[in-house]
Amino acid sequence: MGIRIRGAGSYLPPKIVTNHDLSKLMDTSHEWIVERSGIEQRHFAEKATKTFELASHAAKKALERSGLQGSDIDLIIVGTTTPDQVFPSTAVHVQREISANNAFAFDIQAVCAGFIYALSTARNFILSGQVKTVLVIGAEKYSSLLDFNDRTTAVLFGDGAGALVLEHAPEPCDSGASWLKSNGELADLLYCDTHIHMNGKEVFKNGIRLMSDAVVKILEQEKLSLDDIDFIIPHQANSRIIEGIAQKLGISLEKIVMTINIHGNTSAASIPLAFDTAVQSGRIKRGDRLLFVGLGGGLTWGSFLLTY
Repeated sequence: MGIRIRGAGSYLPPKIVTNHDLSKLMDTSHEWIVERSGIEQRHFAEKATKTFELASHAAKKALERSGLQGSDIDLIIVGTTTPDQVFPSTAVHVQREISANNAFAFDIQAVCAGFIYALSTARNFILSGQVKTVLVIGAEKYSSLLDFNDRTTAVLFGDGAGALVLEHAPEPCDSGASWLKSNGELADLLYCDTHIHMNGKEVFKNGIRLMSDAVVKILEQEKLSLDDIDFIIPHQANSRIIEGIAQKLGISLEKIVMTINIHGNTSAASIPLAFDTAVQSGRIKRGDRLLFVGLGGGLTWGSFLLTY
């Protein structure tokens, strides 16, 4: 039994916020932000916009490109840290919006690793035979959590959503692979109460170390090498972290998909946004072997391997 990505979609709110815009709100500059993060702009949703609306836009695009209707979906999983309500889940609101009346739906909260966790969960449901077609979404509205008095975090994050349809497929499609970890001893390095709090130096150090390790571990698990991978799609946290991962692994940045400059850090949405951007530009093509990797608060981290 194999699994495959049938189609993908993404959505960014129309409002673009540049570094120059942020410099009018706080003591920062375009040069300061780019030097430390690689970010040039990000998208902010309007205050009244809901996370489920971002997710639904991306879901509809993924369904359209997959040639499917909402009624064809068996399961909806949304990775998000910014739900609109304590309950019900963001996923059930998406279910309503796309008329996925035959599905069951739930959210996963693993912060910036949320999409990796969601993909892994979807894969397990498919391989167990319980479902055939899963809509996996990463959606975040981080602009609602930002403290514009804290330039170390407020300049990093943006809003957006990405989605893909993962489905059962006959051979010769592979069955994918996942590797997941967490460490609650490091929970205080990155957390949110009313606003985001981050120990930047420690998150930077652990981001390079743990995401690099997640790449190595899944390749060892699957008896593969970096030469077998066409593209690595990391969580878009910081360009310096991504460059550090490339250096630690000894690979060229040409092998890594990076959209941090135009999207900012969109947490659970960053990996599917980067993936869809690379697919739509023609950079990623059918048959490419992909390795997704992410790390978020918790700390949570992991990797996911699949041929597109």
